[in-house]
Order: sequence, then C-alpha cells, then structure tokens
Amino acid sequence: MVLCGNKAIDDPESQGIFNKVMLKAKDFVRNGEFGLSVTEALWKGKPVVASNVGGIPIQIKDGRNGFLAEPHDAEKFAEKIIEILQEPELAKEMGENSKEMVKEQFLITRLISDHLDILNDACNF
Repeated sequence: MVLCGNKAIDDPESQGIFNKVMLKAKDFVRNGEFGLSVTEALWKGKPVVASNVGGIPIQIKDGRNGFLAEPHDAEKFAEKIIEILQEPELAKEMGENSKEMVKEQFLITRLISDHLDILNDACNF
C-alpha cells in the first residue's frame, strides 16, 4: 500500500483528515516506507545491500540476508557489495536466507493466515 497525497489548500478540514489518515497508516506500516523492490530481490534469493531507513530493516537482517548501510555511506555500500561478490558461499547462504525470510514473513498466504487468526480470536471472545 502506498499513501501518497497532499492537503487541499481550500478545504479547512483537510489538515484534520490528513492527520487522521497518517495516524491510521502508522498501524499498517512499521517504520515508514516498505520498499517492494527489496522484497522482490529477496524473494529471488539475492542478498541485498540497502539503506538502513524506513521499512528496509524489517526486511534485511544485517549479515543474515544482506547488509544495511547508512544512506550516504558510499564506502560501506561498496565494501559490502564487494564482499558479496568475492565470497560466493556467503552470497549463496544469504540468498537462501532471503527467500526463506520472505516466505515466512511476507507472502500473502502467511498474511491470510494472520487475518484468519485475528478473525478466529474475535469470534471466540
């Protein structure tokens, strides 16, 4: 889900509505943005080197299925990419961990199971 928008200048209620939507969105998105491109690469069994921002750390466990670097730390990005390229066994292990993590945490079948558990709990209060 992507929440993209702006407040209407000519609508006096827009600020209040915008604030309510943003508060509700926090219930659905942990730590801000959730980059689908990261999940797609992980699902294809690839280790990922990405910025330690937003929802990316939810997907990448540093040293397990990829590496995290601070957004402007080009030296660390280069270092970790080279490490993966020079160590094929590390890349293979991280790739296997990547696919497994996506399967366990982010596939729709797993999410449906969570929703069914919630509905079950709600019906059995």
